[in-house]
Amino acid sequence: MAGRVIAIANQKGGVGKTTTAINLGAALAMTGRPTVVVDCDPQANTTGGLGFGRDHTRRSLYHGLLLGAPLAEVVLATAADNLSLIPSEKNLVGANLELSDQDAREHVLKGKVAPLREAFSFVLLDCPPALDLLTLNALVAADSVIVPVQCEYFALEGVSELVDTLARIRRSHNPRLAIEGILLTMFDERTNLSHQVRDDLENFFGNRVFKTVIPRNVRLAEAPSHGKPIFLYDPTCRGAISYSQLAEEVISHDTQGVGQGSQRPDPGAGEPAAVGDPGAVLQDPN
Repeated sequence: MAGRVIAIANQKGGVGKTTTAINLGAALAMTGRPTVVVDCDPQANTTGGLGFGRDHTRRSLYHGLLLGAPLAEVVLATAADNLSLIPSEKNLVGANLELSDQDAREHVLKGKVAPLREAFSFVLLDCPPALDLLTLNALVAADSVIVPVQCEYFALEGVSELVDTLARIRRSHNPRLAIEGILLTMFDERTNLSHQVRDDLENFFGNRVFKTVIPRNVRLAEAPSHGKPIFLYDPTCRGAISYSQLAEEVISHDTQGVGQGSQRPDPGAGEPAAVGDPGAVLQDPN
């Protein structure tokens, strides 16, 4: 069975995309499913968070996208069993300009990622905090998208704008793009605001919101500075437990075929599509 490609995207920074890419990847790998995280962000925080410092001699996603290197030759093994990485680097910042001259520029990453489906059960694409050509390539290549949302006042407005953008991508470039789930991050059980944001998102998106929430957790924040997923840094902390639960949800979606192109009717008007339902594709807002 071919592996699934999941983008992790939000145009806002600081919402937990990189933390989710690293730790969801590690959690999936711990179940025995080979997983590769593709660092699509020129800041290379995912690369550093998995223990790889800056190295201008190391090949990266830039070499795969723009210099013709097969991505399989760029893959690095990490300290976690079954977890691999395609690293990023600062030169990737120029990809938006360099890709703009290519034919079918939005589909370059899709072609590069396709062979990885045969080697990995999951391919996670960590997107930059911008709706640029790198993020667009990731969303065109993906079967589904996870949207991390920090529990803050403007969360619903920001996610609504992103979902409108995703719908346009579905219409123009990737008709089977599904919402894997909206993921609440930095959730503080003690504050009314966190609960209000969760309630608002569930009212708006229904079952597209993951049951799992990622708590505000000091150990999660510390782990990247040690170049380790949370499971190699503090496997018993609340953050590790939450990412294990998130992995179980994603795997349950996998068994139901979300993002696989299964033919099932879209949900009726006004009914939120269930997470894990291939009908949970994005509705054109126009």
